[in-house]
Parts: sequence; C-alpha cells; structure tokens
Amino acid sequence: MVLFPDELKVSKSLKKTIKKEIFNITFNERFSDVIAHCAQTTRPGQEGTWITQEMIEAYQELHVLGHAQSVEVWCNGELVGGLYGIDLPEHRIFCGESMFSHRSDASKVGLYHWVEKLKTKDYQLIDCQVYNEHLESLGAREIPRSSFLNILKNNK
Repeated sequence: MVLFPDELKVSKSLKKTIKKEIFNITFNERFSDVIAHCAQTTRPGQEGTWITQEMIEAYQELHVLGHAQSVEVWCNGELVGGLYGIDLPEHRIFCGESMFSHRSDASKVGLYHWVEKLKTKDYQLIDCQVYNEHLESLGAREIPRSSFLNILKNNK
C-alpha cells in the first residue's frame, strides 16, 4: 500500500478544514509524544499495539540520528494528531509507521502538510505498508511488490 504524493485525495470538507487554519503544524518537535499517542490509540479490530516499549526506544534512537521523522498537529496548544515514520531521502521515499487523531481531521491535516513538504523535495512515494480503508480513501493504493522494489532501486 503506497501513496504517491500527487495522488493524495483531499475532500471538500478537508479543504475547508485546512483553509480555516484551526490546526497548527510542526515537524519533528515532539517525536516522542507522537509515538506515545500512536501506541496508546485503540484501533477497531486490533487488540493492543505493535508499538512496544522496545520499538519506541528504537524509533526514538532513529529520530535522534535523523532517520525517523514526525508531524505534530496542534489545536489551542494541545497535541491532537500526528504521524511518524522512517525517512529515506536517498530514495525519496517516506515509510509511514503510524498516525493518530484526537480531533476530527487532525491526522488528515497532518498528512496533507507532510505530503506537501515531501513534494517540495521530489519524494516519489509514501510507503503505507498494509491496506486499510482509511488510507485508500486518502488516495493510497496497493502496488505489486516488484513495482515497489523497482521504485526503490531506481530512486538513488
């Protein structure tokens, strides 16, 4: 499941939310808080989380080294949404790991701003890893593994 930056679907209601500027966006300012919120967020059809304490510590170390990135979404000074993942600038690929939202559209607004930032750097895709309806509604789609590996290989 991947999202090509130019294929992000922004609904009319999301465009209105973005235009209202009710959310403030920051990048890499509260990585630890974003991953903690992602780990604590309950998801329909899932028991628990794959984001264990060991995973949190590993991602935090990757963040310190500059390999893991986050987007934070704020409303009235409160962290209400965000996402994080692994940045592969040499391949112009971002591997999204998890996102959370405590306010309607917060994670979508964060994703929108992250995609816009990646476009300025000519990123080719966001690796969303596994299918889910939410990502599909935002324009993500499944591609064959061979196509993904070809993109990875050709974007050096």
